[in-house]
Amino acid sequence: MSNLVIIPTYNEKENIEKIIHKVFSLENDFHILIVDDGSPDGTGDIVKSLQDKFEGLYIEERTGKLGLGTAYIHGFKWALKNKFNYVFEMDADLSHNPEDIKRILEPMLENNYDISIGSRYIKCINVVNWPLSRIILSYTASLYVRFITRMKIKDSTSGYICYKKSVLESIDLDNIKFTGYAFQIEMKYKSYLKNFKIIEVPIIFSDRKFGISKLNG
Repeated sequence: MSNLVIIPTYNEKENIEKIIHKVFSLENDFHILIVDDGSPDGTGDIVKSLQDKFEGLYIEERTGKLGLGTAYIHGFKWALKNKFNYVFEMDADLSHNPEDIKRILEPMLENNYDISIGSRYIKCINVVNWPLSRIILSYTASLYVRFITRMKIKDSTSGYICYKKSVLESIDLDNIKFTGYAFQIEMKYKSYLKNFKIIEVPIIFSDRKFGISKLNG
């Protein structure tokens, strides 16, 4: 097996079927793992109803809302167990354009990068339909992380990213401390400390149209 897209979900019934169809419409051989935290809106049931249609669609169901970071850790371990070579993180709400998957993967295949990040801030601020307050929060957070860690990554909070299998194998996934959005920073920083080759690919991030954001105070 080659490419896996991990999509954590909690109450994403308005978006989940759309994103599954979009990913499977891509030319490359992509599989999808949905990690659902017991969505009361029936997101998991929608995914299971599509499994007969899409052979490469998998779902892992957990009990209760356990956090974004733990969902990805669960997915990473599943990906390693099932021998996937390239493992993507992607939001369920279509804020990440599935068409960018190929562009993110390309430098890994052609130039042997270990990590490829879909970056909102590599050239300028490429965010659509976010309130100014959230843009400022996200952008200044990335600046702060760069100052503190000395990483050269411009979008350290990005959740659209691809890891080579060897990166995930080298990180002690059981020792990842953060369970919320700071998980994204911790994973990048631990990869940076291990001197993996990291590249950022410019993307345009669009805020969700359906459903409710899971970001809290």
